[in-house]
Amino acid sequence: MTTLYTPDHEWVNIEDHEAAIVGITHHAQDALGDVVFVELPEVGRTYAKGEIAGVVESVKAAADIFMPVTGEVVEVNEALRADPALANTDPLGNGWFFKVHITKMEEFDQLMDPPAYDALLKTL
Repeated sequence: MTTLYTPDHEWVNIEDHEAAIVGITHHAQDALGDVVFVELPEVGRTYAKGEIAGVVESVKAAADIFMPVTGEVVEVNEALRADPALANTDPLGNGWFFKVHITKMEEFDQLMDPPAYDALLKTL
């Protein structure tokens, strides 16, 4: 499984050549603080890369979740909806947001690998 990142602090785990899991990074959940609500995307809907696919709200702020690649949402994390704090306690694991069926694989070339994302974090 390959993990890539967006400049908006979403992570993407590529499961195979057609599916990916999306969530928010440690940096994002740290900046937000205690997550109290998540609005997950609609299963079956296709989103374009960069389109708002959800919202995460914390005691400090609300932030949009952007679709990292074009595709159709095939599953959402109902456990996260029931317990939004999973985004804080396990953001790269059980705190995932949704799974997407990828329709434009070439968009992965625009995402950052871990060293590139680490370099971005050093500039913040």
